[in-house]
Amino acid sequence: MISRLAAKLYSNAYLLLALTALFWAGNFVVGRGVHEYIPPIALAWMRWCLATLIILPFAIPHLKRDWPVIRTNLPILMFFGIIGVGAFNTLSYTGLNYTTALNALVLQSSGPILIVLASFLIFGDRISPRQACGITLSLTGVLVMVARGEFSVLAGFELNRGDLLLIAALVLWGLYTAFLRKRPTIHWLSFIFTTFFIGTFFNTPFFVWEHLTTRQLNFDPQTLGAIAYVSIFPSILAYICFNRGVELIGANRAGVCLHLVPLFGAVLAITLLGEKPEPYHFIGIAFILVGVTLAARKG
Repeated sequence: MISRLAAKLYSNAYLLLALTALFWAGNFVVGRGVHEYIPPIALAWMRWCLATLIILPFAIPHLKRDWPVIRTNLPILMFFGIIGVGAFNTLSYTGLNYTTALNALVLQSSGPILIVLASFLIFGDRISPRQACGITLSLTGVLVMVARGEFSVLAGFELNRGDLLLIAALVLWGLYTAFLRKRPTIHWLSFIFTTFFIGTFFNTPFFVWEHLTTRQLNFDPQTLGAIAYVSIFPSILAYICFNRGVELIGANRAGVCLHLVPLFGAVLAITLLGEKPEPYHFIGIAFILVGVTLAARKG
């Protein structure tokens, strides 16, 4: 019974991508909430170190079988591990130390557009007018929610160094998503473990530098809880769901589902933090849902 349900879930791209957005919404909240007492590179390094250790026991039998393919395709796997795991998350967490939540959400809304652009420039992928309309509608919904229904708020948007780091991270994520079609034919646990391990290895010297020269990581209950969350939900589960979603419906259609991240962020804030729902929440959610439905459906 459980195995049949898991198989159905693993074949439902839209549910997988919705879960990805939910987990990443929590990651945004945690990453911004703990930036004052957890160093950004330390958070990224601990996240992937713990995620790699959790995955290892389940991946060992598949790694043994897939090792010849892994060894042959090590360059592309290093590409995935360095830009999609190591650099993307380190730049994101570091950027959140120097920018506002408003700026971060506005910039994050460009993620699907950057994925479409990368797919077009590298592989010549094109989108239909319906998909372009869907991306525009969902982007409008994101901006409505971010600006709280007052677009004059966006007029005061200014870039800072944190924003530049977030833009660099989103460009890397666009490349990662576009290149997932080149993923070697290995078990998904082998792919996840290998890229997680490479990302952790890539971040290690930066973690050592940060620890010795700037800020140290203190292990208290709040820190351990944050590390546990970002290691399991936005890392292991979200990457499994996102990679499979891209495999099922392609980079461009999967990418627009990232506009669900601020939607889930608003829902979490209302349900868990007791924030009052406002009309702009419902307007933004409506635009996002219609836009994602249009852009993600098969044409």
